[in-house]
Amino acid sequence: MYFSISDLQNFYDSDIGNIVQGILQSHIDEFWEDLHGLRILGCGYALPYLTPWCDTAERVIAMTALKPRQCLPDNVIGHWCADSKNMGFISDEFSMPIENSSIDRILLVHYLENSDHIHETLQEIWRVLKANGRLLVIVPNRMGVWARADWSPFGHGHPFTASQLGAYLRDNMFVQERHKAALFVPPIPDSPIMMKSANLIERMAGNIFPFVAGVHMMEMSKQIYASIDKTGTGSAVLAKTKELLQGSGGVIPQNFSPKNEKC
Repeated sequence: MYFSISDLQNFYDSDIGNIVQGILQSHIDEFWEDLHGLRILGCGYALPYLTPWCDTAERVIAMTALKPRQCLPDNVIGHWCADSKNMGFISDEFSMPIENSSIDRILLVHYLENSDHIHETLQEIWRVLKANGRLLVIVPNRMGVWARADWSPFGHGHPFTASQLGAYLRDNMFVQERHKAALFVPPIPDSPIMMKSANLIERMAGNIFPFVAGVHMMEMSKQIYASIDKTGTGSAVLAKTKELLQGSGGVIPQNFSPKNEKC
């Protein structure tokens, strides 16, 4: 990846990283209030945001994409968290070892902006997400100051505008549910004033300067729609009724419709 795993860990272990994690976690909780009993997948570097769900979720899985020049250990499956129901692994982003339609919620952090093949990446996310499942994507805002802070993970990869992100996701069959701009705290490490007033800045700046947000947070859903029946009527009930009448030798008027029938 643009940052090594140790670089990402060092960022989130720093004071500014702790503030960023706390701010984004609070926004994530607004999107997803209750994840009890659900199966959750985090892609990219989502570990700091997945940890609070380890006890309540049915299973929490952390996936890091295998990139060129990144070492892949002999055993790519490494357990993470205290119990064996939760795990982390390194994988090809286009071929995750996860069954089709098996994940309830997917969180992408430090992931999509680093993909060189966004369409293929999103198609793989679509494959493993359940019908009516939810996807939450967090990416750097192209207009924000965090996208220029190359000492942080938000200053690497390809930042997005909200319209660009929405278009990519809709083009890959996701349905947009909600969007939120977040992370208004300026990228100034080791600033005592900023550390103390981070939450206040986050609340106030969102109403005054929404365009300077550090990230876009966009929630999408996977919707599976019923197919239209072969007759082209759009009504499976009507098609089945015609089929039953034809099988019994009944005569079907050309203008047959259930609403023509009188009780």
